[in-house]
Amino acid sequence: MGLTMSDKPRNFATRTIHAGEQFSVADNAIFPAIVTASSFTKRSLDDKPEYSYSRVGNPTRHAYETCVAALEEGVGAVACASGVNATATVLELLPKDAHVVVMNGVYGGTFRILEDYRSRTSGLTTTYVDLNDLEAVAAAIKPQTQLIWIESPTNPLLHLVDIKAVCDLAKARGILTCIDNTFCSPWNQRPITLGVDLVMHSASKYIGGHSDLTGGVVVAANDALLARLRRISMAIGAVQGPFDCYLALRGLKTLDVRMERQCGNALQVARFLESHAQIEQVYYPGLESHPQHELCKRQMRSGGAVVAMKVKGDRAALNRLVEALQIFVLADSLGGVESMINHSWSMSHCSLSPEQKGVMGISENLLRLSIGIEDYRDLIEDLDGALRASAAV
Repeated sequence: MGLTMSDKPRNFATRTIHAGEQFSVADNAIFPAIVTASSFTKRSLDDKPEYSYSRVGNPTRHAYETCVAALEEGVGAVACASGVNATATVLELLPKDAHVVVMNGVYGGTFRILEDYRSRTSGLTTTYVDLNDLEAVAAAIKPQTQLIWIESPTNPLLHLVDIKAVCDLAKARGILTCIDNTFCSPWNQRPITLGVDLVMHSASKYIGGHSDLTGGVVVAANDALLARLRRISMAIGAVQGPFDCYLALRGLKTLDVRMERQCGNALQVARFLESHAQIEQVYYPGLESHPQHELCKRQMRSGGAVVAMKVKGDRAALNRLVEALQIFVLADSLGGVESMINHSWSMSHCSLSPEQKGVMGISENLLRLSIGIEDYRDLIEDLDGALRASAAV
C-alpha cells in the first residue's frame, strides 16, 4: 500500500516537511534520528522486528525513502549509494539478453553502464532514438524489449520528452518505463502521474541540495515493482548509508523553497543570455523561444534550474570566461544552493568519444549552468563580466 504521512492528502510543500516523520525512533523527536546500528536485537527466536540488519532496512533510510516516495506520488522507494547505482538497480530488474530503448542524448554515466558493462555482463542490447518520434520508438521495439529509458530534460541540452505519450505506447506493449528525473526533482515534474513505472534520481543533486552527500533513489509506481526493487537492493547491498539519508531527508525539507528560487533565477539568467552578443545559443525550456516550451508548460512546473549555452569563441575564450567568474564555481555536479558551471565536453561527458558527443549535439563551446539561490542580479552581473572577458583579445 502507498506510503503517506496521513490519510488526508497534503500539498507538496507540506509533504516535504512532514512525510516520513512517523519513523522517528523517539516519539517526541521532531526529526528522525540518525541510526547507525548495523544490527538490531530480537526479544526471542520467534520475534520478527521491523528492522534486523541495516543492509535490509534502516529507520533513517526508511524515513527518507518514505518522504521522497510521497513527493513523487509513488508507493515506496529504495535509497541507493549513488545515482548511477540507482540506474544499475533498475537494470537488475531485467532478464538476461534484454533489450532497452533509450533516449538520444542520455547522461554519460547511464550510457557507460549500458554499453560498457551491462552489454558485457548480461547481454543487454540498446537502441537509441528520439523518444518524441513515436514511430521511431515503435520501430525500435523488439520482442525482447523490456524497458524504455527516459531522460527529460536531458543532460546537458535540456531536450524534453512527451512522457505521457511514451508511457501510453509502452503500456500498450507491456514494456516498463523508467525516467531519470534528476534535473527536475519532484518539485518540478512528477512522472508517475504521467504513467511512468519507475522514477530515479541522483539524490546528490536537488534532493540533497547542498552539495554534501552522495546518493541515488528509485521510486516505484506499484507494490509489485517496489517488492522486486527491495529484494535487489538487499541482494546487491549498495544501499545509502544512514548519515547520507539524514542529509537527503534534511535537504528535502527545503526543496520547495529552494526550487522556487532556483527556477525563478534560471529564467532570469536565460532571458539575459538570450540577448547577449557573446552567446551563440541558449537552451532553456522555460523560454518562449524554446521549441518545446509548450510541452514544458504541460508536464513541468517551470523551466527548471539548469541553463545551457553555447559561447562564441574557442577554448581559450572559454577559459577566459571561467577564470573571470566570481560567483559561479567550475564543478562537475549540479543542484546545490550555489551556482555552478560545467564544461560538458571535458567534464560531465568526458568519457564519451568525440563522435558520440557530436551525435548528442555536445560541442566544445557548450557550457552548462546550474543556477543556485543567490540573487539573480548578482549572477547576471557575474556572467556578463565573464562573457566580456571571454571576448577580449
